[in-house]
Amino acid sequence: MSNTSFKNLIFDFGGVIIRIDYHRIAATFKNFGVLNFDQLYSQLHQTSLFDDFEKGLISPQQFRDQLREISGIGLKDEQIDEGWNAILIDLPKENIDVLKRLKPSHRLFLLSNTNAIHEKAFTEIMLRDFGKNVLEENFEKIYFSHHIHMRKPDLEIFERVMNENNLRPEETLFVDDSMQHIDGAKKVGLQTFFVEKGKMIADLFLK
Repeated sequence: MSNTSFKNLIFDFGGVIIRIDYHRIAATFKNFGVLNFDQLYSQLHQTSLFDDFEKGLISPQQFRDQLREISGIGLKDEQIDEGWNAILIDLPKENIDVLKRLKPSHRLFLLSNTNAIHEKAFTEIMLRDFGKNVLEENFEKIYFSHHIHMRKPDLEIFERVMNENNLRPEETLFVDDSMQHIDGAKKVGLQTFFVEKGKMIADLFLK
């Protein structure tokens, strides 16, 4: 994909820069005795637990307590964190190399729906594999949903990023692996690129 026509690039994180796999969550919780996590996940999603956690409206402990309550199993905090963080696989060096290559010629922003438990875990991955926070090093500004109390695909989060950084939508490309987030970005005039499953930014941007 050519990126010469865009001055600004807004990247999603999970599934675009860091490799993730949702199925690993259910598999890990199954090992802990939660045999129907997929059903619980759906039920919990309907009760807005995950949205509230991603918006930083509830604490990690409240999140863990509600998971324990609905599963009916007295999981330890450490088990819940391990199961929840199982979604995170690794942060490929090739993707960080792409950011380093784009940074001199583009304004780079990170916009991610995430939560406090995941942020702690992927920060540890970065420090382990790179010895530093490579996100802070390469992005002009980072927007994590649980810090700003709003999440994609709500229009307000896209508007905030554009307004705070004086971004013109026609000069800005938003890259995400969720079609509902792509649709939200389009509604505020952003140019968009949908990342298909199995692809990441190292596969998309021309070297």
